[in-house]
Amino acid sequence: MSYYDIDAILTDAQKVPCTFNLNLPQLGYLDSAPGRPLPNGTKVDLPLWLAERLAVSQLTPNTSLITLDLPPSLSPRVMNALKADPKSVDLRSLAANFYGLAERILELFEEEDVCDVLLETWRVRAGEVGDHAVSTGAGAKGGGGAGGGEGVEFLRGLSEEEREIFRRAHDSSKAMRVWMGEMKKK
Repeated sequence: MSYYDIDAILTDAQKVPCTFNLNLPQLGYLDSAPGRPLPNGTKVDLPLWLAERLAVSQLTPNTSLITLDLPPSLSPRVMNALKADPKSVDLRSLAANFYGLAERILELFEEEDVCDVLLETWRVRAGEVGDHAVSTGAGAKGGGGAGGGEGVEFLRGLSEEEREIFRRAHDSSKAMRVWMGEMKKK
């Protein structure tokens, strides 16, 4: 990704749950207690960019500054819902850049089952996104037309990565129809 990629910047800003592994004086403001120490075991949501750096920094060979936890968007409850029906989950409400966040988190965790669920989710949802993009007459913004209420709800729940697929597939389909129209005129 580019340094100026807005999706990468927004993914880095996504808050993730962390647990501090030592007492830190004067950092209570991270837990809404200004002027107080931040005690060992305190759970705080930090931006991904900061949490990632603190999680990999070590105080001693076996102790890191914080323990990074899986974010709620990758919780077992969400993974079970994705296993059951990937198309029914509103990924946008979990994290706008859902796949970017998952990719960054999975670089830190060894969660093969989560990775397998996300790969299958991507495969199923990308096909559905492509179908909606080709069949809708709504334009690249995403709105009405495809599959009634269910289709509109599905399109509203697309992550940013899926919205980009929708835009590109829709524009490609539209360009193909224009080209075919021009070929018929010749």
